[in-house]
Amino acid sequence: MTATFTYWKESDGRYLGYLNSYPDHWTQGEGLEDLREQLRDLYRSFSAEEIPGIRKVEELEVA
Repeated sequence: MTATFTYWKESDGRYLGYLNSYPDHWTQGEGLEDLREQLRDLYRSFSAEEIPGIRKVEELEVA
């Protein structure tokens, strides 16, 4: 299973990013691999339970 994410490196060397399915919930890591681990934790938390207020992005078939 895979999940897409967006990330960038800040001027202080930290990496920030978010899961594209949950764009309102950013996290950070000391390095890129640390950021990936933080994002995996978010994914497990958000997909394991219904948390009020968590916005999601999904595809909608219209035709």
